[in-house]
Amino acid sequence: MGIDFNELKNKAEGLLEQHGDKIEDGVEKAGEFVKGKFGHEQQVDQVVDKLQDLIPDKPQTHGDQA
Repeated sequence: MGIDFNELKNKAEGLLEQHGDKIEDGVEKAGEFVKGKFGHEQQVDQVVDKLQDLIPDKPQTHGDQA
C-alpha cells in the first residue's frame, strides 16, 4: 500500500489548471508578506515571478480572445 505519485501529480496538475489564478494571487500575497517582513525585494520578486511562470495559463474561452 504505497503512494501513487502519478495519481498525486495528475491531481496537482488538475488543480493548477483549475485554480491557477487563485494560486498566482496567493503567491503574490505571500511575496508581499515576505518583502514586508524580511526585505530583499528584488530576490522575492524573482522567486514570485518564477513560481508564477510554473503555473499554467488558463485556456482562453471564446469571449477572451483578442
